[in-house]
Amino acid sequence: MSSKLHCTGLSAEDHQPSPQKESVPPLKANAEAIDFLKSLQPKELQQLFFSETLAMVSDTGEPLGELTIDVQKGEYRDELGVISYCLLVHAFSRGLLDKLLCGNSILGYLSGKMEIMEQHGHEFIKFPVLPMDRKTSLVRQEDQLAVTRTVKEGEEVKTEVTFFPWNSIAGFISEAANLVMLRVMAWRRKVPSNARFLALDTEGRLCYSTYQALGFQMFQAGHQQVEVFIVEQTVHSEEGIPMSCQFYLFSDGHLAKRVQVGSPGCCIITKMPILREEDEIEPPPEFQKKPLAWEEDMELYSKFLDRKEELRLSHSTYMRQHPEAHALISDFLLFLLLRQPADVVTFAAEHFGPFAHSRPPTPALRSSNRPSPFRSPAPKQPSSSGSQPSSGKD
Repeated sequence: MSSKLHCTGLSAEDHQPSPQKESVPPLKANAEAIDFLKSLQPKELQQLFFSETLAMVSDTGEPLGELTIDVQKGEYRDELGVISYCLLVHAFSRGLLDKLLCGNSILGYLSGKMEIMEQHGHEFIKFPVLPMDRKTSLVRQEDQLAVTRTVKEGEEVKTEVTFFPWNSIAGFISEAANLVMLRVMAWRRKVPSNARFLALDTEGRLCYSTYQALGFQMFQAGHQQVEVFIVEQTVHSEEGIPMSCQFYLFSDGHLAKRVQVGSPGCCIITKMPILREEDEIEPPPEFQKKPLAWEEDMELYSKFLDRKEELRLSHSTYMRQHPEAHALISDFLLFLLLRQPADVVTFAAEHFGPFAHSRPPTPALRSSNRPSPFRSPAPKQPSSSGSQPSSGKD
């Protein structure tokens, strides 16, 4: 058994270009791809939470296996223990390839803008002599994305670890994100024009990924004919042959058929799914305010009379139990009518002020000119320039 570890971004010396080779500019997603990812809305993504299953069949129609894709709302716990909501994507397939058992699975956690949080992929082919088993893990680690690939062929194991700075992979679309993106395009019935995303090829190298709309076509599903929207995704490997896959999508994002260009067989539905429709949020009902003619309502008018009589009896009982209240009110009204002040509120405050417990008792002999605490002091009048000094006599 042999093992190989390859790391990038660990030291500056390891990545200095040789004098004989020109430095290659890093790959970058274009503005159309970035804008498309920014346009994704939470309300739109909520329409994409469902599971679907397709049958894997050969070019002669022979069943070979099964493909299941599930997108749900989930939770993700990062390395610091912080929990955040995410899109949980789980896809797996198992079947036969040239009579050899093979399988593939993806488990991915995505943000609402399709940013990768974590993804784990596993692929295997049971060759008779050298079985192949390949595992790929993508994990965001603070300001970088760590990609770990482990390939086992027979007893030989090769492991590669690559680090990509986070700010250099804007517009990156993982395999899990691609499955969600296709559902978004199906809902919108269009692909982002001239968009160039970033992706990983089969060797784990960064490359471009593009989408192309191939138009609409009538698809026979059981006894129904339903229109599907065809999208072709191409992963442009920098060193290998570009790989293209065509997706036949219903209007709600369900997958009707998937064909990998150049590969025998395909994945196709066996039962027509129940197509979802966009939820229409109806405005809340408006109720016009109507005048209440309670006098015409016998029940309300009877309650009014009962309450009125109840209050009258309560008030009469209170006044009988407290005759001093009647005397205070009568005394105040008498002085009010005799004095007839312009400021009734201040007059009432001065009248009832001595009864307050918080105020000190008023002395028996007090100046009649003492200012009232309830009145604002009168402003001083400026003296005229021609006035004579007071002689001190009245």
